[in-house]
Amino acid sequence: MLIRLLSFSLFQGVGALLAAIFMRVFAPSHGGVVVSSLVGALGATYFWLLWDLSRGLRVMRWLRSEETREVAVESGLWGEFSNRIRRVLRNNERAVQQRDERLQEFLAAMQASPNGVVLLDKDFRIEWFNQSAAMHFGLDARRDLQQHFANLVRDPGFAAYVTAKDFENDVLMSGRASTATLPVRLSVHVHPYGDRRSLLLSRDVTAVEQAEAMRRDFVANVSHEIRTPLTVLGGFVETLQTLSLNDAERARYLDLMAQQASRMQSLVSDLLTLSRLEGSPLPTTQEWVDVSALVDQCRQEAGELSRVLWGETHSLIFEIQGGLSLAGSATELHSAFFNLIGNAVRYSPAGKSIRVLASATDDGGALFAVYDQGMGIAQEHIPRLTERFYRVDRSRSRDTGGTGLGLAIVKHVVQRHGAELSIASVPGEGSNFRIIFPPHRVQSRLSTAPVEAIAA
Repeated sequence: MLIRLLSFSLFQGVGALLAAIFMRVFAPSHGGVVVSSLVGALGATYFWLLWDLSRGLRVMRWLRSEETREVAVESGLWGEFSNRIRRVLRNNERAVQQRDERLQEFLAAMQASPNGVVLLDKDFRIEWFNQSAAMHFGLDARRDLQQHFANLVRDPGFAAYVTAKDFENDVLMSGRASTATLPVRLSVHVHPYGDRRSLLLSRDVTAVEQAEAMRRDFVANVSHEIRTPLTVLGGFVETLQTLSLNDAERARYLDLMAQQASRMQSLVSDLLTLSRLEGSPLPTTQEWVDVSALVDQCRQEAGELSRVLWGETHSLIFEIQGGLSLAGSATELHSAFFNLIGNAVRYSPAGKSIRVLASATDDGGALFAVYDQGMGIAQEHIPRLTERFYRVDRSRSRDTGGTGLGLAIVKHVVQRHGAELSIASVPGEGSNFRIIFPPHRVQSRLSTAPVEAIAA
């Protein structure tokens, strides 16, 4: 401001001085010099105003052009004005850029969310959604933006939810990809915000509902499996208490009671095994289990089981490669191996062959396989065989002493040892259960040792 006043005063002084000099040269009189000085000062004021106005117009053109990298006027009040405006614009641009970056980061975070996110306007039309919401509801960004959400998601439960406008709780509905064989269940919750806008969140709860269904089935199955032998035991106890029996009848009832008690003990033992597998740390890779010794123990137990169930021994053939060791838990591996061999014994008629193979694989891993000549399993049952208490033939399983937990135990042991379980079966011809162990859990001291065949 001081510079501006000085320039204005300088213009007036120079104008008055020039006018005075002019009058002294061409019309020398005292009164004329004074008047000419005033006229000169006024003229200089006019020119100063024009000069200042032109600088102001340059600043206005500079603002209108939106090219604010260089100031329009370098000095003076207008220069200071344009320089300050440029700094303000730069700060605003920087702030806008930072807000845009934060917005993009926020949108990227919502895109990465496993939950679906949909932004809706006051008319419930779609403004934005992430990829998870697109998969949950089958939305397409090029087609469905600004479409009414309820028109795209035709679910009666959701329609009633939106109509009632009671958004305190969520609503369950089927996902767009849901089928009869592979159901998809979504939990959808609408959260009103701002000026009548809504935030819709969706979450895939299929696994949660399946886990809850499995928990209910598990509790029901355990209750049923334990109640059955308890009912039998209770009936026999009441019979022994109320009836006069001879020694042969008493011995027969006691034998049946022992069978039911043994069955219940097996069930509790398998349940404890499953609980231990689910709650304990993964088996170490520092302890090595000799496969030959482990399978030999299973061979003796399988022969005894065959005699108990069938009165005679199956044709049990064990082909074991010597010098083979597995890293892991001996107890768990024995449980998995014997469950597979025991199932083959239970479900193969007497006199049929059961072949057990344990050998190294070409990639440095190991294979444990059980081949039987039993009744076989229909293809539709195979994906569910490792479920707890799942049985193809419940009555036959109970007759042979099965608990319905053996393959579930095998699955857990296999997963805990980083191995893979495969099942193949042909009805009427038999089944094949294979466990393939990864190379880092296999140690073969004699890689070229032949496979030893032992008949039980």
